[in-house]
Amino acid sequence: MTKFSSNSVVVSMFFLFFIFLMGCDNMVIDDNDEVKLKTNLIEEYIAKANDNEISNKDRKLNANNAYNLAIGLEDSFYKRKKYGEISSIYRRLEIYNKSKNVTDEMLDLAVSINDSIGIARAYVNYGVFYRNTILDSAYINFNKADKIYTSLENSNSSNVAEQAFDHGLILLDLAKLTRKVKDYGESEDLTTQAIRKFELSGNLAYLPLSYNNLGIVAKHMDRYDDAVFYSEKAIESAKNTPKETLYAVICYNNIGTVYKSQKDYKKAIEYYKKALSYKSFLDKRPKRYARYLDNLTYAKFLLNKDNDSILELFNKSLKIRDSVDDIVGLSTNNLHLAEFYQHKGIDSLARIYALKVKEAAPLVNNNVELLQSYQLLTEVSDSEEGIKYARNHIKLSDSLVKEERSYNNKFARIQFESEKNKEEIAAISRENQYLIFAILGLSILSLLGYVIFKQQQSNKELLFEQNQQQSNQEIYRLLLSQQLKLEEGRKLEQHRMSEELHDGVLGRLFGVRLSLDGINQRANDGFTDARNKYIDELKSIEREIRLISHDLGTETLSPDIAYVDVVESLVSDLCTVHKMDFAFANDENIDWETVDDQKKVNLFRIIQESLQNIFKHARAKSVKINFDYVDDKINLTILDDGIGFKSSKVKRGIGLKNITSRVTQMDGVVDFISNQDSGTKVSVGIPI
Repeated sequence: MTKFSSNSVVVSMFFLFFIFLMGCDNMVIDDNDEVKLKTNLIEEYIAKANDNEISNKDRKLNANNAYNLAIGLEDSFYKRKKYGEISSIYRRLEIYNKSKNVTDEMLDLAVSINDSIGIARAYVNYGVFYRNTILDSAYINFNKADKIYTSLENSNSSNVAEQAFDHGLILLDLAKLTRKVKDYGESEDLTTQAIRKFELSGNLAYLPLSYNNLGIVAKHMDRYDDAVFYSEKAIESAKNTPKETLYAVICYNNIGTVYKSQKDYKKAIEYYKKALSYKSFLDKRPKRYARYLDNLTYAKFLLNKDNDSILELFNKSLKIRDSVDDIVGLSTNNLHLAEFYQHKGIDSLARIYALKVKEAAPLVNNNVELLQSYQLLTEVSDSEEGIKYARNHIKLSDSLVKEERSYNNKFARIQFESEKNKEEIAAISRENQYLIFAILGLSILSLLGYVIFKQQQSNKELLFEQNQQQSNQEIYRLLLSQQLKLEEGRKLEQHRMSEELHDGVLGRLFGVRLSLDGINQRANDGFTDARNKYIDELKSIEREIRLISHDLGTETLSPDIAYVDVVESLVSDLCTVHKMDFAFANDENIDWETVDDQKKVNLFRIIQESLQNIFKHARAKSVKINFDYVDDKINLTILDDGIGFKSSKVKRGIGLKNITSRVTQMDGVVDFISNQDSGTKVSVGIPI
């Protein structure tokens, strides 16, 4: 595994003991719904952050949300795994500092919970972070991960296939690093090991990349037949996979480069054309298309340097690369154009393009092309300047050789120290076996005592919590009972007032009115008209009292009476009193029993308010009231044939404001449509 001392082993044993104790402490606690909700949210945010169909800004926001929730989780394998996924998302979004910071937390967590796989995957993340910048740091971290997976090979893990696949990826990364520093033999060996791991895992997704690497390594070692063979193997292993076309174009291009290295330019041209034949694929990838076109053009140039179409093709690929800001490709293109103009004897143009390469190559860390630019500038510049470029060429060449040797020595030293540390760990482990067994024995005894003590404590706490919960439930029942009694009293008083008005006051008024009617029928004393006026006034008072009584009786809806019947009764009573025709319709798709009582009361009041407005102001002869059910919404429509009103007066009406207020309380919408002399329509829509 990693570099541990005997103390680390002992500490690990104590940590396992501590984790077990913590687990015992939670034995009586049920799963927390809040934790489940949090983990579900984390999974949802990570899925969105991995969605390439949404913007990078939204992906970053979802990654941040997932990370902020993950911080609050208890330390666990799950939390470590989520840290790893979030770090990878940040890396793909090119938020490198944040990716590294999350990996730092991931490593600390993995060490704290003794998670070897988590430690290894943190090292892999570091390796990926450094592999394009600091090669030795990348190698160190991949090498640490490699040693951990190697140490786990003989364990009785249930995830052998998964571990083999992960180990294969690490070996492949190490192979690509050693290829970069031209340690081709080591790269080939590591790639072969990676292939064996992928085959063991049953996941062959990275076989094409592995064979492609073997082909590149074989070309650099001048084993051209092997290079072609491995490239063809890569094409074959990618068939019937999502990356079939990708590896076809890559490997045909690579085979073309192999034949170009052998100076078999006709064969090279044949395979470059095969790569370029995947037009629909390359149309979406202009950088790749321009690179293959430039390769084809350069092979044609080497085959026949006087080919008239060469310059046009070079300029075509140059234009594409310039349009997509492909700095790496522009450097290569300019180098080829410099060679072309040198052959044509136009040294001034050759020098211009070679200088462009000299400026661009360091920016993209392409020392090979920088060397070639120095060589060209030596040949196309005047003698004094040419000597200066020749010296630069020699200096850079020596520097590159030293750098390659330095990397090779560093990689070898890392490998040696890793093996040495592994042997030291094994020796120290053997020396401390008896100590570990003694500590384990003491730990088990301590554990038993602690478990008994904690179990007793937990039982006491549980008993206390149960008593507390029972007390809280009793208090809640008392409060609920009190609230129900208050509500019942309010309803009884409301009902009593309604009956008192209807049966008492209204009855007495009715008796007075009948007496006055009787006097009118018997007397002829000149006061008949006055008494008729007071009789009409009494009728008006009776109607007002009847409405008030009706209001008190319907503020809360009785479950024994159908809501539609209550509404229809209201409409019928009011329209009958005011001698107005009416039509009422209810959509049978509305399940009124499931609608909130407060919403039903509000709708009732809106109808009542609207009818009062119609009676007072509209001079209407008829009114239509409809309930409809559309898209999970109840739509109420009240339509009269009255005189309407001016839109400028809508906001001044108290009744309309009351209706608007009630609709707003229900999160609904209301619309008043009226033109003078053409009636009024009130439309209300509320969600269920």
